[in-house]
This record gives sequence, C-alpha cells and structure tokens, in this order.
Amino acid sequence: MAISIDFGTSNTVIARWNTATQQAETINLPGLSMVDALNPPLIPSLVYVHNATTTDLTIGQAVRDRGLDVASDLRSFAGFKRGIGAEIQGFLPELDGCQITFEQIGEWFLTQILQSISLSNKSAESLVVTVPVDSFDTYRSWLNRVCAQLEIAQVSLLDESTAAALGYGLDSGLILVLDCGGGTIDLSLVQLVANPSQKLGFLIKFGNQVLDKSTQKAQLAKVLAKAGQNLGGTDIDRWIAEYLAAQQGLRVTSLIMRLAEKLKIQLSVSTTATEVFFDDQAFETYEFQLTRAELEQILTDKGLFSQLDDLLKSINQQIDRQTITFSAIDAVLLVGGTAQMPAIQSWISQHFEPNKIKQFKPFEAIAHGALQITQGLEVTDFLYHSYGIRYWDRRQNRHNWHRIINAGQPYPMNKPLELMLGASQASQPSIELIIGELGTETGGTEIYFDGDQLITKNLAAGVAAVRPLNETNEGKNIAKLDPSGFPGSDRIRVRFMIDRQRCLRLTVYDLLTSQNLLEDMVVAELS
Repeated sequence: MAISIDFGTSNTVIARWNTATQQAETINLPGLSMVDALNPPLIPSLVYVHNATTTDLTIGQAVRDRGLDVASDLRSFAGFKRGIGAEIQGFLPELDGCQITFEQIGEWFLTQILQSISLSNKSAESLVVTVPVDSFDTYRSWLNRVCAQLEIAQVSLLDESTAAALGYGLDSGLILVLDCGGGTIDLSLVQLVANPSQKLGFLIKFGNQVLDKSTQKAQLAKVLAKAGQNLGGTDIDRWIAEYLAAQQGLRVTSLIMRLAEKLKIQLSVSTTATEVFFDDQAFETYEFQLTRAELEQILTDKGLFSQLDDLLKSINQQIDRQTITFSAIDAVLLVGGTAQMPAIQSWISQHFEPNKIKQFKPFEAIAHGALQITQGLEVTDFLYHSYGIRYWDRRQNRHNWHRIINAGQPYPMNKPLELMLGASQASQPSIELIIGELGTETGGTEIYFDGDQLITKNLAAGVAAVRPLNETNEGKNIAKLDPSGFPGSDRIRVRFMIDRQRCLRLTVYDLLTSQNLLEDMVVAELS
C-alpha cells in the first residue's frame, strides 16, 4: 500500500492510495487523529515524553485530550518541526538522563505514527513524505535518515506546494499554490501537462532505487517557480497571544497560546471571537476578545502582508525570465489552515481574479497529491537554493562565500562545473573546501528561543543565511597532497556535478600526479 505523510508544524495528515477506487483517502488513526464535522482527520503535531529512556510517549490528539499541551511542562513539545536542522538559540531539556533534540522528537513522532498504521493492518510498501519549499539540506537529510531506518522499501520526498497542486485533482494548466501552514508560507507555480509529448526527467528517489520511467503515466508536473518563508500560523498565534497578554498584564503561556489559536480559528467564520479562562494560580478569570479588524492590524504591524508581497514578487521575477505573466495562471489554490483566514484570502484576491481562486481542499491536498507520484506521475524540478564555497575575504577580514551554483539550476546537470585550486602556504599537506547552502538575500526569518517559547524574528533584506554542508574534519578535506603543495600554481581540479537524485558530487584531480584523489563523492543532497 502507498502511504503519504504531510508532516506539518501544527497538524499532520496521513493518506493512502485506495487501489479499488483509484483515489487517495485520508487515514483516521484512533487516539491520534482529531476528528470533527468540519475537517478531515488531522493529527496534531504534539508529543509528550513520559519517559525518554523507554520512549514512552503520548502523541497527537491524545496529548490534547489529556490536557498535556497547555501545562508549562518541559516534557510537552509543540512546533518541533521548525527546530529540526535549525541553529536554535537556547536550550532543550535533559529528560530521564537523555539529552533531547528536535530531531529526536520528530523521529519519535513519525515512527509512532507509522507503527500505528501497521497496527491498523495498513502496512506501507511505499512512502512519500512532503517537505517545505524553503527547507534546507539539513532538514531533508534528517528526513532521509529517519526514512532509511523504516521497514519500507520505497521512500521519496516531494515539495509540499507541488503536491498540493496535484492534490486538487487538476489534469492540466498553470497552477499557483499558496501553502500557508503552521510553520511556513510557500508559493509554487506548477505546470501540469496531461499528455506531454516529451519526457523531461524526474526527481523522485525511492530509497536506493530509481523509478522506472517506462512505467510512468503520461502526465507531467513541471515546477516553474517557487519561493518560501519560515513563517506561519504558530507565529500568528504568538502575535495574538502577545497582544492579548499585554492588554491584561499577563505573560504568554502555553494556555494563552492555545486560546489565541482558538480565537484565530473563530475569526475565520465570524467577525468577533471570545475566549474565557480561569487562572488557578492567581484565582482570576480572564476574558479575551478579538475582532477581525484587530487581527488584521496585528498582521499588518508584524509585516505579514509585506512578506507575502515579497514572495509573490520573487515568483514574478522567476517567471518573467520565462516570458510568463500572472494573467496566464489558470488557478490559484489555497492550502493550509492559515490560508483559511479572511485576511489572507483578501490579500490573494487583490492579485488574482476571484473565479481562479480555489480553497475547497485546504488540509488534504498535499497528502493526497503526494500519492500521485506512486501512480506514475513524472515531476521535473530545479534547485531552490544557491550553493557556494567559503573563502577568506582579506578586504573585509572575514570568511565570505563565492557562489558556484545558482538557484534555479535544473538537475541532473548536463555538464560538470570546474574549479582550479592551489596551495596557500609552503609544504601544505592537504586542501580543504567548505561548501555552503546559501539562503535568500531578500530577507528571511531566524528561529530562536524566548524563555520556553520557540519563535521567529524577521531578518533585514540583504541578510543571507548560510548552512555549511561539509564542515567536519573528514568532509572538508577534499585532497591530501603527496608531494606537499606550494603556492604559485594550480594543484587540483574540482568538478561539481548534480545527479538525478539531487546529490552534489565531487571529483578531485591532482594536476601534479595526474591522479584522481576523489571520484564522484557525494557531498550532500541539495534542496
């Protein structure tokens, strides 16, 4: 059976492919899924650690049902997806003698979900996991490691926004997806072709296997542009909580965050929302009220709409080089719980005709669309980030980065990139090379701790985040020189190649000894 997981910051959706109906359907896992009359089965992305040594956990809706998500307890984890692979400022607790990491919490969460699927006699033969557009290599690498430990033969990754375009059931057309989730906002422009006359390649990797192109159906999803921001519904919840807490002279707690989320959801269907809670420590009753107008002002003051404008501008710049205009877009799809906010819908309606905007499948589109690749859908894609090598900038007296691969690079590459390097000092025994993944230079967000709250901060435009990919003693040493190197001439030739599985590979040739020192070595899987 084919299974897909839309692992979200706030909620996670599990879907399977029904071979009888040839349709995707959402899986309800009793005890883990939240089920109500308005929404499909959603698993809250919550973990409570009873005992870290024995991996005794409560996850999903069971955490909320037992009230474990509102207590100020270091054993309760929410929003942990945002911390996976991120450079967090702050600390995580040591529980039962074990040092806890966001990666460990995420792995426990996904593993227990898959165990629950197996116990429901729904054993998975293939798995598709979706990832945010703006995710860095560290997050994708973590996801690959987790999936490699699963007893599932075929595993693949797919961008969330691309999956959403497929999940709405459209056969063809130029589709813009606005995916507003709990932790990220992503925009993707996808060209769906029902019967492509020419196969253009594919990106999907199944474990160590590659999908046989001869078995694929004649349908193509080609990603033309994409942009993302590490900002989402949990940030909005915090903004609301801070606004309400300041009015009452309170500090932001897990309970107030939960009430803020409830107010936000209420304001999607009404113009005024109210929540009341009793503080059992101060023996006081508090009433929180919020209007749509107040919420929209909060979003404006926090710069949400300006950041949405920047994402849309990035998409426009990318498609302008391809002589495509927004008027050619056939449909705009709204995905994610945050996209249900009237303020977000009002913003998108300012840019596109109302009859093009569709929002009837906000929670299930990603998980359902991801299953399409198990049915033979072909996808072509490009690299979202740029990549460079680190060097010492004598003028500024600091390390800097020289870009060698630009964002938008299709893969696999037709021909390798070459770089000549020499020794910088006499009798140099080796040459090191640090390769980095370069984030956007048009502003972004930084994730960090404020007390026990995981929050984000906007970065100024022009500040680029960089993630070194091989900054270890083993990884950065790409060439051992024998005989030793001396300054004044090129000593090695480095060839960079991106393969069909999006892996960056290095081949290093010693110009002096005419020997390959490294051959086709994988440095990292790129994003």
